[in-house]
Amino acid sequence: MSSLRLIQLSPRLQAVAECVPPGARFVDVGTDHAYLPAYLLQRGVIARAVVSDLRKGPLDRARETARRCGLSEVISFRLCNGLAGIAPDEAQVVAIAGMGGETIIDILVAAPWIRTGDHRLLLQPMSTLPELRAWLQSHGYAIRRELLRQEGHTIYTILDVTPGEMPPLTPAECWAGRQETGRGDPLRPALLEQLRRRVERALTGIAHSDKPEDVPWRQELEAVRAGVAAMQKELEACAR
Repeated sequence: MSSLRLIQLSPRLQAVAECVPPGARFVDVGTDHAYLPAYLLQRGVIARAVVSDLRKGPLDRARETARRCGLSEVISFRLCNGLAGIAPDEAQVVAIAGMGGETIIDILVAAPWIRTGDHRLLLQPMSTLPELRAWLQSHGYAIRRELLRQEGHTIYTILDVTPGEMPPLTPAECWAGRQETGRGDPLRPALLEQLRRRVERALTGIAHSDKPEDVPWRQELEAVRAGVAAMQKELEACAR
């Protein structure tokens, strides 16, 4: 085994891996190089994996990773859009990492069976996180936990999601997540500060706009700013 390649993960994918329970029936959607399932298989966390990608090129790269790691017999490769080529009983834990939030939503819309049974989603969106959180809350999903990981200047969020209900999210919670889902994370203060600055820039940009369509957007941003400020004060009080 020493001559085979040992996979190491970036911080954001490492956080996804940490959420996978031992023995899970694991699916990696949009796998690209298949680093995540290879890592889990090499360390004995899972016994088999299913990986999918929409394009042949990334799936070929996944096959090459499996070959180099001696894992070709325990990874099943599917050329398909999202979960279209995967059966519900193959997907106990589904990872969708490195995609935009809107793409993640499209994948889940096309696979309504994911809301039934014993399914768990590990989502790592690269964009439109507020929209993704709001969609999950309103479509029968519950965010159980959020993890943060930093790569360079970027803080990435990993959502641990199951079918179920959760209370409605405030505008600030759509942007920052519920305080209780990530309160102990050492990166949360930095995340809140980044979001506060982003909201301030957006408000400055539309401060003098007289377009009617900007009114609800300004009101939402003001609600987000107030909510994020309250979260920051709460964390500061807890740290004293």
